[in-house]
Amino acid sequence: MKKIILSLSALCMVAFTSCKEDATSKIKAENVTQAAQRDAVVGEFPVITFDKKEHDFGEIENGTPVSTVFNYTNSGTSPLVITNITSTCGCTVPQDWSKEPLAPGASAKFTVDFNGKGSPGSSTSKTVTITANTESGKETVKIKAFIKGTPGAATGIPSVATTQVKSSTQPGHEGHNHD
Repeated sequence: MKKIILSLSALCMVAFTSCKEDATSKIKAENVTQAAQRDAVVGEFPVITFDKKEHDFGEIENGTPVSTVFNYTNSGTSPLVITNITSTCGCTVPQDWSKEPLAPGASAKFTVDFNGKGSPGSSTSKTVTITANTESGKETVKIKAFIKGTPGAATGIPSVATTQVKSSTQPGHEGHNHD
């Protein structure tokens, strides 16, 4: 039994030591250089700085379209790339942004159109999300407005008339009363 265990142990040692090769012989100098350059750039993200993070349209008439421009600057050390700009709903439409890389120190802009529709007599706020190659990957700006009008005023939605519902406790007489 001891001979079998000793033989298996010797076999395992030969198998494990014979498969080892010199790992340093597999390293290529050009890969080391590329890795060093890549690691030197890690942490250098573009930084997007806005002239304003929120725009207030003030009081607007319900259904009156309005728009504003958000100016931004790449205050980082590497090129800024905006891949998409979206809003929280279809009533707010961001547009006209450049999909080209923005050099450090350079500025650009985009427009946000709001259709002005909302509940009369209430405030509304919409968030616009900018997807970019910044450290967080997403940046936001907001628009807001107060929709003029009286709550419940004409909104283009037909009103629902209420009628008295008749009932009866007698079987077969549902829908009408016997008073």
